[in-house]
Amino acid sequence: MTTNQAEVVKFGEEIFQPMCPSSECLNNSHLSLCILGIAESEIPIEVDKVMVPLRTDLLRVNLGFSSIVVRNNGKQWWKRVNVQFEDHVVIPTFPQGLSPESYTQYFDEYLSKIALEKFPETRPLWELHIIKYPTRTAAGTLVFKMHHALGDGFSIMGALFSVLKRADDPSLPLTFPSVSSRSEEKKNICRRGLSLVSGCFNTVFDIVSSMMHTAWFGDSPSAIRSGTQAVECLPLHTTRITFSLDDIRRVKSTIGVSVNDVVVGVILYGIHLYTQTMDKNPTTSHKTALVLLNTRMLDGYRNIDEMLKKKLWGNQFAFMSIPIPSYSARDKVDLKKFIFLASKIIKRSRSSMAVYLNAMLLSLLGRLRGSEAVSKYVHSLMWNASFTISNLVGPVEKMAVGDHPISSIYFTVAGAPQSLIFPVMSYMGKLTIVISAEKGFIDSQLLGSCMNEAFKKLLEETLM
Repeated sequence: MTTNQAEVVKFGEEIFQPMCPSSECLNNSHLSLCILGIAESEIPIEVDKVMVPLRTDLLRVNLGFSSIVVRNNGKQWWKRVNVQFEDHVVIPTFPQGLSPESYTQYFDEYLSKIALEKFPETRPLWELHIIKYPTRTAAGTLVFKMHHALGDGFSIMGALFSVLKRADDPSLPLTFPSVSSRSEEKKNICRRGLSLVSGCFNTVFDIVSSMMHTAWFGDSPSAIRSGTQAVECLPLHTTRITFSLDDIRRVKSTIGVSVNDVVVGVILYGIHLYTQTMDKNPTTSHKTALVLLNTRMLDGYRNIDEMLKKKLWGNQFAFMSIPIPSYSARDKVDLKKFIFLASKIIKRSRSSMAVYLNAMLLSLLGRLRGSEAVSKYVHSLMWNASFTISNLVGPVEKMAVGDHPISSIYFTVAGAPQSLIFPVMSYMGKLTIVISAEKGFIDSQLLGSCMNEAFKKLLEETLM
């Protein structure tokens, strides 16, 4: 799914811009997604100080941040309006004098509440929530809530990284962990996919199996998928676990896989352990994971001016489907087995162009049948899978906003028709796996504990 910056149109004094189809399909009655970026401050938040850079930098990011959505003849348009920044800032009031533990519970409930709330159509589709109470992990918290129509995680986080500066020297650019060049990876995929019979077969098989699974089949209810209709309207409980990137790299080097293989393997094995505990018949339920992929051929973030100039802003993503095998309690499986499974599937996908062709097919579907059809398809794709994994790379250096050092930053997504999602993000040598789970159905604390204990055991074995 791709998007381009459309031309701005003026009607008298009013400025309009047509919303691209990939954003339209994420903002309608079938599917409406929001991204919540959470930044934890090391010091108590002084509202006036943090508001200065946010007010200065955030509105210049993109036309959508200062526009409302206007619907006309089945199309959506951005209409430029005068933004009163304070109208988008929410400072909740909690009871005074409580412990950080109690305030953590209040914050969790608050995050679950605002994730379900719809944006008013009379204002641009973003909010800033400033929580001035100390939790277990922060002296104060900033929550940036932005509609997915504004852009995908890459765009939204790119916008936040333009506002959050390096704590040691704001004049220096943020740097990010080195990753292999995606442009070179695409070239390799194309060469292999076009030249190798296996690549062609994998491409056709992946596309057909994905379409069949979406259209006719779907995962059965399980300990991680309730199958409840309109599950996207139910509250989520969000928790997280954090690993050292050095530890992950140590495991990666020892067993000969990639960082992504280790991360996906940890999630899959955690699911396995959790379902063994919670499912009466864990081997009878079919489970599929969706991995959300950024289809931009880049090796890192770009500054906002470059993203807009080169038309990198917006929603540019595709899905990779991963079937998850089921094992009984008698089967001897460990975390390594799931890491190797993840590695095998990801390597196989590199000889297939299905991810890129699926993105092209979504664009074609949008042109032929409109954004509503794309929205229905994406909703069906997510609904028929058990969970989604989404990964973003964060900066190496500590960030700050208005002289407030940021100790942790992570994100989650609201409005997805699933009981469980795993947003993953790195920052300052740490990797955070967020667990956003259907409240009252999934024990997210137990699920996180399963992943934590499994990784600790593997790390101990690696160091022996």
